[in-house]
Amino acid sequence: MWSDFGGVLTPPIDESLAVFCAKHRIEQKDLFAAMAVVCGRYGVSDPLEPLDTPMVSEKDWLRQVSAELDGALDRLDTLADVWFDDRPTNTVWVDALLDARRAGVKVGMLSNMVPTWDAHWRRMVDVDELFDQVVLSFEVGRRKPDREMFELAARRAGVRPGECVLVDDLAKNCAGAQAADWRAIHFTDSQSAPVEGGARGSHPIACRRGRASWRHGERGRAGPRRDGPDTGARALREFRSPWGTNGTTRQSA
Repeated sequence: MWSDFGGVLTPPIDESLAVFCAKHRIEQKDLFAAMAVVCGRYGVSDPLEPLDTPMVSEKDWLRQVSAELDGALDRLDTLADVWFDDRPTNTVWVDALLDARRAGVKVGMLSNMVPTWDAHWRRMVDVDELFDQVVLSFEVGRRKPDREMFELAARRAGVRPGECVLVDDLAKNCAGAQAADWRAIHFTDSQSAPVEGGARGSHPIACRRGRASWRHGERGRAGPRRDGPDTGARALREFRSPWGTNGTTRQSA
């Protein structure tokens, strides 16, 4: 099972974006327009692709975006500090992934990540506790939803594409995974995503009923907020992982 980071292990990206724009007194539509102009200079359509593959330094990218916004972001050298400040971790999904690993499921993270953000996301979760594999776009020069990203991840796991499941908040990434012969679960909240399905030949993960719960805290391990007696992701049914039992994920060249 491969989990995305932003929008899955964090609150929805739209919420974080709204906070960022309000803080800097810019309209979201204007920010999107500025980012579109800049990414067009690199011949790509995704606003963050120049950053997370990467084609340009974040400082230079910000300079270009800010110029399109009449200098609104001139004081920023990186988005990491303001983007991750007070950004909570989705503890329900963290608990679900931990339960999956305890049950023998191999868990990876597959994310389009900006290099200067790497240390920041790692402070939000215990990487070694949560993941068997981490594949980041800036490290491999590929990104979702490109087929090459999924093929690389499957090779690193040492499994066939059909044995991989992506959990992602973006429909286009899910579509890309399916085009690469993966299964995909479109993440909308911590409860509906895991019960939609599991890997082929396995039972799905089942989460207890309740809303997603985000909390602040170093590595996301502070005490969870409970919305009711059944909130959480601790009810993990028997799950026969196509990756086998716990142990080191097989590697391939």
